[in-house]
Amino acid sequence: MRVQPARMPFYTATRGTTTIYVLGTLHVGDPVDYPPDQPFRKPILAALAASPTLALELSPDDLLVSQDDVSKFGVCSRECLPRLLPDPLWRRLAQRLRGNPAALDEIKKMRPWLAALLVETYDSLSAGLQTEYGTEAQLQNVYLKTRGKIVGLETLSGQMRAFTGLTLAQQREMLAQDLVQTPEENVADVRMLHRLWRVGDADAIAAWSTAKSEKLARNPRLSASIDNKILYERNRRFVTRMVAIAAPNKPVFVAIGALHLGGPKGVLALLRQRGFIVDAN
Repeated sequence: MRVQPARMPFYTATRGTTTIYVLGTLHVGDPVDYPPDQPFRKPILAALAASPTLALELSPDDLLVSQDDVSKFGVCSRECLPRLLPDPLWRRLAQRLRGNPAALDEIKKMRPWLAALLVETYDSLSAGLQTEYGTEAQLQNVYLKTRGKIVGLETLSGQMRAFTGLTLAQQREMLAQDLVQTPEENVADVRMLHRLWRVGDADAIAAWSTAKSEKLARNPRLSASIDNKILYERNRRFVTRMVAIAAPNKPVFVAIGALHLGGPKGVLALLRQRGFIVDAN
């Protein structure tokens, strides 16, 4: 029996003769998500073939240098994390990484926002998902054959500001949320997000993410301000940029993290506010 590709959240937004295809991505994945003979569903492949432009969160050029910028803005010249965190939070983090002394040494030089992202990455890898099977990498493999143009919806400095602009209190809240649950519970959450993404309903993903956020919040006001900075402000920038790129009879294929799509402040709702008719595809 032929293995079917993951469904994935995929939507068509139209306003007159302007079309924007929107695909919700996962930055990690499983080989089974992308069968070699047909890595994406036919409507997704047809939309890719019809689009002169593929828009990702970051352009491939920015993606290549992103690691340098992450290091520049997220890593201190000497150990800074233990003194940037309240002692109980630092002890909890050290306890979490006790089985990985190399990671503990590495994380000591990180600012809290980058430490939080590293913990999340470990949880994704523990769930058996791999970065090489992230949607963006697989999309580019397919799209490069069309000789279309690949652009970024935000600049690398803009993406970095979403994290470097967080106050110390927000950064601490972000890291604390990653340590509320056991590693096993975090892995179960990663697998649940992967399952929801495979099913392909952006609003179900948004509802799950909001419930999770409320459950993990140590300080609800701080937690909401982090979501605003990392998700909602960027959603507005994404939509402004994708509408600017789109032109009549020249479809744009947009691929951004699945958590950005659904819900009242998501990209799909913002497109509807701008007069687009948005349909699940």
